[in-house]
Amino acid sequence: MKSLFGYGLTTKAIAKSGGWHIFDDKFKESSFDKYGNKLLPSNEFNPEKSSLEITSPGIPPSHPLIKKAKNLISEFDYFYDKAPFQIWITGTNGKTTTTQMVYHLLKDHGADIGGNIGIPLADMKKDANFWVVEASSFQLHYTKYAKPNIFIILPLKEDHTSWHGSFEEYVKAKLSPLKRMTERDVVIMPKNLNTGTKAFKILYENEKELIEYFDFKHTFSEVPFLLDELMAKAVYKILFLKEKNLKNFKIDPHKLEEFKDSQGRVWVDDSKATNVDAALNALTRYKNKKIFMIIGGDDKGQDFTPLFKYMKNLDIKLFIIGNKPELFADLAEQYNINYEISNEMEKAVKSIKKVHTDKSVALLSPACASFDQFNGYKERGKRFKKFVMELQ
Repeated sequence: MKSLFGYGLTTKAIAKSGGWHIFDDKFKESSFDKYGNKLLPSNEFNPEKSSLEITSPGIPPSHPLIKKAKNLISEFDYFYDKAPFQIWITGTNGKTTTTQMVYHLLKDHGADIGGNIGIPLADMKKDANFWVVEASSFQLHYTKYAKPNIFIILPLKEDHTSWHGSFEEYVKAKLSPLKRMTERDVVIMPKNLNTGTKAFKILYENEKELIEYFDFKHTFSEVPFLLDELMAKAVYKILFLKEKNLKNFKIDPHKLEEFKDSQGRVWVDDSKATNVDAALNALTRYKNKKIFMIIGGDDKGQDFTPLFKYMKNLDIKLFIIGNKPELFADLAEQYNINYEISNEMEKAVKSIKKVHTDKSVALLSPACASFDQFNGYKERGKRFKKFVMELQ
């Protein structure tokens, strides 16, 4: 018996091949899907009858299915023998943009894109020349055998500690492919994460060091996207391809996306800022302006102290939304930061409208996940823009 845990994007793509037993907490009784796979409640999983288990990456290690499994691997492991040359991108922030930039440069060279970016490996082209893969800490936690040929590691900051149990375990998962890499592989990684590996290491502390190392003459991005651009160009150069221009590359919506209302006032949709480090990047960009910032949501067990320590020196007012307003209100009082508990996005936008001018910036950079009030960061960003434009 081959088993899949969870019935989400990853496992549904694998399940198209048929012949699987799929276990999910949502299933209350046995049934079949259109591919002939048997759908079963989680409590019916018998590890003694299962020869292979692949899990949806979002299922935490504490789940009974994971604890019972004896032959558990990730989708990365399952497709490793079928995959072409692999480029993996991981980190806390910027990995989606970096992955998209690498693909932008390599798509004319037979590359395909997938992974945590929303395309399961099962749906990627097996005859591609390159796989450009965004790798999340969840996926890497469950990966035992697979490794990248080129591994891009962006800076690691606190995130997903409630899932991993600690920041140390989060870092351990992110760096786990290093121990499987060989002398023929390359890793680009922050100096503070320097750890043992047989791969050829390129270490960096900041963007300047990468520019000097690779002798890049021209860049088009601003911080925080400059690091993403440099990483993408570095991959291109490592592959001995002539440097290609990224000027036509478009950053995804909801990531420091500026737009103006009818009065010419600047609003910023940074809904993809789901952790402290991403919000710090946004604040660094606008630190010299008066800032009206919407913050709050699913806190994921993060320590927000560094964020509030940074904000105490800014001209800023917070508008707190989400299911734990007291967490942010207490910190705002501790660091003497002006705030308002708005609870809901619409109320926050209405309040900001009354004080926002053409000299200030209104910023949605919540530093939290969105699932307490929204279906995801995309819906949160769309609702934010909708409320702004409705208030014309």
